[in-house]
Amino acid sequence: MAAASAQSVSFVEPEDGATVKSPFKVKFAVEGMDVKPAGALVANSGHHHLVINGAAIKEGESIPFDDKHLHFGKGQTESDVKLAPGEYTLTLQFANGAHQSYGTPMSKSIKVTVK
Repeated sequence: MAAASAQSVSFVEPEDGATVKSPFKVKFAVEGMDVKPAGALVANSGHHHLVINGAAIKEGESIPFDDKHLHFGKGQTESDVKLAPGEYTLTLQFANGAHQSYGTPMSKSIKVTVK
């Protein structure tokens, strides 16, 4: 089970609690898994999703396609995000090639203020 504990995702930027100006750059990191484009189901791989003002998606559930759930199915590890001024919780969620969540262990939330 040592391998599973080494698997995680994190935000490279922005930092938790940051005040940002829209649009702002979001950079993602993953440990213990490979970033691969959506499509094929490859063990220990997947791609990033950014949930705006939402929590981690339960393991095995498909991540919705809507304005609150940004998909990075081409394997992107960074993006410019445009949000209206306000306070936001950003949740990074890693999921497999079929957009099925790896659950809470492969998610990370931060708070940002958009000016």
